[in-house]
Amino acid sequence: MTCILSIFQSFLHHFEHKYAQYQALYIHFVIKTAKPLFCCIFVTILEKDMKILVTGAAGFIGSKLAYRLAQRGDEVVGLDNINDYYDVRLKLGRLTQCGIISHSGRYIDGSIRESTLFPNYRFIKMDLADRGQMAEFFQQEKFDVVVNLAAQAGVRYSITNPYAYLDSNLVGFMNVLECCRHNDVKYLVYASSSSVYGMNDKVPFSEDDRVDNPVSLYAATKKANELMAHSYSKLYGLPTTGLRFFTVYGPWGRPDMAPMLFATAISKGEPIKVFNNGNLSRDFTYIDDIVEGTIQVIDRQPVAEQCPNNVPWKVYNIGCSKPVQLMDFINEIETALGVQANKIFLPMQQGDVLKTYADTSKLERECGYKPTTTLHEGIDKFIEWFKSDLNPLKP
Repeated sequence: MTCILSIFQSFLHHFEHKYAQYQALYIHFVIKTAKPLFCCIFVTILEKDMKILVTGAAGFIGSKLAYRLAQRGDEVVGLDNINDYYDVRLKLGRLTQCGIISHSGRYIDGSIRESTLFPNYRFIKMDLADRGQMAEFFQQEKFDVVVNLAAQAGVRYSITNPYAYLDSNLVGFMNVLECCRHNDVKYLVYASSSSVYGMNDKVPFSEDDRVDNPVSLYAATKKANELMAHSYSKLYGLPTTGLRFFTVYGPWGRPDMAPMLFATAISKGEPIKVFNNGNLSRDFTYIDDIVEGTIQVIDRQPVAEQCPNNVPWKVYNIGCSKPVQLMDFINEIETALGVQANKIFLPMQQGDVLKTYADTSKLERECGYKPTTTLHEGIDKFIEWFKSDLNPLKP
């Protein structure tokens, strides 16, 4: 028997490597006690290839996720309205990295563009808030999985432009939920945010903490997304998972986020604004770690029987679990650029929080998440891209 088990273990090890590209590998090991001892191993392989919609596909996380999913063989459709919240050249550049190319720099609403890099990746320009167009699109495509990363981002922008958040983060998300419900989508993964923790002063932030004290409208819309998803999981059995992203950075990052703001100002010899006199800390998380963690979540759909109250709904923190002092972060950028920053120290800005710190133990335990990129490595990669010709906003 020991010999047979040893052979079986070797067999399993072989298949784990050979069929790593498959979604599930079911192995039935049947031993019959007839003489002579008879061993049968039956292998059933379910193909991994899924049809996945990624919204926000011209965004920072969405573009990288679409690339990785297409790279591993899934059929991917990217969707984005390519709005002008920030410089569109950055969004077009991200799409170009995925083989979605527009020589004119213009995309027509509702038109499909195929990737020149991946035959299994297509892109469509569309607004989530367009209810009729979204309903028709979902009915035509019949997705297995939807990853909703499209949203109006930015904590500070929500203070001056609140209605943009209602259209994208609430109306748009409602349309996604309804389209999933009516078109037999098997699983919805969506972007939440660490901002939902708001005034929470307990660290590290845990998914079990109360999140009913938001300090920005953006945070409130993300909490609303979690509640809306829970209701659809309960009412219609739609499996949903929300990801509370913690301060994502890296190449192709948004220009309104600290790394780009600091690097751009320092490179131009302009002063940088340091809020709360630098007494802030953030759980900076490198983009590649975020994307790999998101893929792990995509591949592990919640099962009702394993969730509280039999509702197939989950939320996860996805961060680095190593908060960094803002001044240390600035120092890393200064070192990578080889330039000392001229700093203007300012009071705490409205809508900001003092600290973010993710407890990622749940994601590690249930999905195998483990970020590997140190801050030093991540900043070096970011600055390498920032100084390269790939950066369309290069100073």
